[in-house]
Amino acid sequence: MILSIESSCDDSAIAITEIETNKLLFHKKISQEIEHSVYGGVVPELAARLHAEALPKILEQVEEYFPKLKAVAVTSTPGLAVTLVEGVTMAKAVAVALNIPIIGVNHLIGHIYSLFIEKETQFPLTCLLVSGGHTQVMEVKSLTEIETVAKSMDDSFGESFDKVAKMMHLGYPGGPAIQELAYGGDRLKHNFTVPLHQSPLIAFSYSGLKNAVRLAILEEEKQEEPNFQDIAASFEHIATKHLTMKLKKYFKTVRPNTFAIVGGASANLYLRSQIEELLKPYKAELILSELQYCSDNAAMIGRVGVDMYKQGIFSSLEELDIAPRSLL
Repeated sequence: MILSIESSCDDSAIAITEIETNKLLFHKKISQEIEHSVYGGVVPELAARLHAEALPKILEQVEEYFPKLKAVAVTSTPGLAVTLVEGVTMAKAVAVALNIPIIGVNHLIGHIYSLFIEKETQFPLTCLLVSGGHTQVMEVKSLTEIETVAKSMDDSFGESFDKVAKMMHLGYPGGPAIQELAYGGDRLKHNFTVPLHQSPLIAFSYSGLKNAVRLAILEEEKQEEPNFQDIAASFEHIATKHLTMKLKKYFKTVRPNTFAIVGGASANLYLRSQIEELLKPYKAELILSELQYCSDNAAMIGRVGVDMYKQGIFSSLEELDIAPRSLL
């Protein structure tokens, strides 16, 4: 079995995955959303302290599996430095105590593998990663052959939702709050400009849209009873349309066969529906993670760990270190 640890941001998670069958035997995640919501976003130092409390409590619950562990996998990059170090330190302690190898896992590859929890891998595929920290399109041929073909020039898709939600005083995380508020709103009420719509670049940008939404919110706040529903709906519509327009441009040169959406923001139902419509003319297969595995979790890290173990890809205990800004 593989023990896996995830602490890249504000979720403390540990999982146990069976190597031969990919079966998820144990998975527990303790979210810090309530603690951070009062600040409107993640406070790194607070997150680190909460990881230091939560991870040992979860680890105690998996002691029965220790005799059967063949390796420990841990998120080592990218993420918040002060939270990554909590998971890596614990993983090193487990590796030393049990005399088993350690596997440093790239968090972004973990999101790709969220598609394959308790399943076999399905490569090649084109993958859209949308999260609080990243927006990028990748051509994934295998575990070790991943090419990023487009990424955000500034804010990520998920980050823009969090920031707009904060402007509307909806709390953190912003994605679910905006989705709920947007439901039933008029998506065409505010004619926000689609970012980079005249640019030939296959890239993403959300800073301009975020500012346009900010101005609309300021105008709405002048009303006696401000209502942000139409603004939320229009923002969600344009933020998603930006993705689909750039993907359509990319598909002119690379026709999709199997397409996946991963990352915390991939749980957005409007995004899923619009990507599904986009893929219909290409008769491409759309694969998605289960909603419970879209956000950060240790199950996806364990699933990567299984394949890395089988391929003999291990980290040096002495040299494994965190890399907060590492990308694919």
